[in-house]
Amino acid sequence: MSWKSRGAESASKSAVSRKWTILFCIGCFCAGMLFSDRMWSVPEIKGIARTERHEEETLQLVSGCDPTIDVEHEQKDVYGEVSKTHHAIHTLDKKISNLEMELAAARAAQESILNGSPIAENLKIPETRKKRKYLMVVGINTAFSSRKRRDSVRATWMPQGNKRKKLEEEKGIVIRFVIGHSATSGGILDRAVEAEDKKHGDILRLDHVEGYLELSAKTKIFFATAVASWDADFYVKVDDDVHVNIGTLGATLARHRSNPRVYIGCMKSGPVLARKGVRYHEPEYWKFGEEGNKYFRHATGQLYAISKDLATYISINQHVLHKYANEDVSLGSWFIGLDVEQIDDRRLCCGTPPDCEWKAQAGNVCVASFDWSCSGICKSSERIKEVHRRCGEGENALWNAVF
Repeated sequence: MSWKSRGAESASKSAVSRKWTILFCIGCFCAGMLFSDRMWSVPEIKGIARTERHEEETLQLVSGCDPTIDVEHEQKDVYGEVSKTHHAIHTLDKKISNLEMELAAARAAQESILNGSPIAENLKIPETRKKRKYLMVVGINTAFSSRKRRDSVRATWMPQGNKRKKLEEEKGIVIRFVIGHSATSGGILDRAVEAEDKKHGDILRLDHVEGYLELSAKTKIFFATAVASWDADFYVKVDDDVHVNIGTLGATLARHRSNPRVYIGCMKSGPVLARKGVRYHEPEYWKFGEEGNKYFRHATGQLYAISKDLATYISINQHVLHKYANEDVSLGSWFIGLDVEQIDDRRLCCGTPPDCEWKAQAGNVCVASFDWSCSGICKSSERIKEVHRRCGEGENALWNAVF
C-alpha cells in the first residue's frame, strides 16, 4: 500500500473519532442534567412539605386548640363587633336628629330676632325646666264645659297633689289638662278655669281660642307649647273622656325610645265623608280622590303619642302645616313624606268593661279604654270610676314601674 493511501485512511479515522467524541460529550451532558434533576428536585419538595407540616404542628401545640375552633371564635367576635357598631350608629343617628331639631329651633328664634319680631312663646325654653329630662308629657284635651269630666279624671287615673309632683320627679311623667281661652278673653269662663287651676295646679293654658272646629289648631299649639316647656322623650294627647293606665302607657312608650321619629296609636283608615251635616264631615273631601275613598292611615284621636323630634317638627313648622276638619287626620297628614315609624298598638283603644276587664285578667292590661260608639266613655263623668275599678292597673303598678 502506498503512503498516499495510508494517509487518506488515517485522516478518515480521525474525523470519525472526533464525531463520536462530540456525540459522547453531548450524551454525557444530557445524562448529567437528567441525573441532577432526579437527585435534587424531589428531595427539596419533600423537605419543604415536611417543614410546613412541622410549622403547622408547632402552631397547634402553641395555641392548644384546633384551628377550626379559632375560626368559629373569630366569627363570633366579628358578629359581636357588628352588633355593637350597629347600636352605636343607631344611637348616633338619634343624637344627630336631636341636634338638627334643636338647630332648626335656634334658627327660627334667630330669624324672629333679626326681623325685629318678638320670639314666639313656644320657642322660649324656661330655665327652670330646661335641664330636667322627662319620659312623657300627657296633655288631656278638655273644654270649658267639661269640669265634671276633669274632676272624674282627677278622682281616678290622674294622681293629685304631692303624688302628682312625685310622679314628675321620680317617674318623669307630666300630666296636664289642656285648654285655651274663650272668645272674650278674661271673661267668666276664663276666670273659672283660672280658679280651678289655682286649686289643683294641673292645667296648661294655651294661646288659643277654644272651639270644636279648631281642634287641629289646638293640637299644633299644644305640641309646640309642650315641647318648649318640657324636655321629654314623648308627648301624648288624650281626650278627657278616656280612661288611661299611666304605668302601662309609660312602659309601652319606653320600648320605643331608641327610635327618634315614632308615631304611636290605634291606626285606622276611615271613609272621607263628603256629605254636609254629618259628623266628621270633611269639607276638603275632593283632595282625597273619588267620593267614597278612605283617608290615609292615621292614629285615632282618643289617644296618640309622638316622639320629641316630631313634636319639635310641628313646633317649627306650625305656621305652614295644613289643618283638616278632623285633628287626628291633620296630625297624620303632617307626617306624610317624613321618615316616621307608625306603631299600631291596639292596647291604646280597648273597649270599656267587659273588654278591658277580660284583657286585664289575661295579663294584657290596656293602656286606654273607651266606647267607640261615643268616641270616648259614654257618660264618662258617671262611668269612669267603674271602668277604673274593673280595668285599672292598680296604684302599685305605677309606682313600682321602671321605665
